[in-house]
Amino acid sequence: MDRLEALYAAFNARDIDGVLAALATDVDWPNAWEGGRVVGHDAVRDYWTRQWAQLAPTVTPVRTTELPDGRVAVEVAQVVRALDGTVLREATVRHVYTFRNGLVARMDVED
Repeated sequence: MDRLEALYAAFNARDIDGVLAALATDVDWPNAWEGGRVVGHDAVRDYWTRQWAQLAPTVTPVRTTELPDGRVAVEVAQVVRALDGTVLREATVRHVYTFRNGLVARMDVED
């Protein structure tokens, strides 16, 4: 759980290296902005670099639940702003994490 808290803090601070430290090198990550998925550190870095050049998303964990299959679900309050600060979207979404050797191997987003 500490690793996930650090991941969200790093994401909100736009600290890509801090986020990648919590991810397996072959992580399977959703491209929730453009659609599809990206795989691996380089692809995740490229995705977020593109996203953060266009948008200013913030995610705040609200509730964390360990699922029976070992995955971890995190309910987050998500606010997506334009770079000028205009709110484009506010929603509660669920992030579901699969871990391997203590690192995030996959993340899924459920609206």
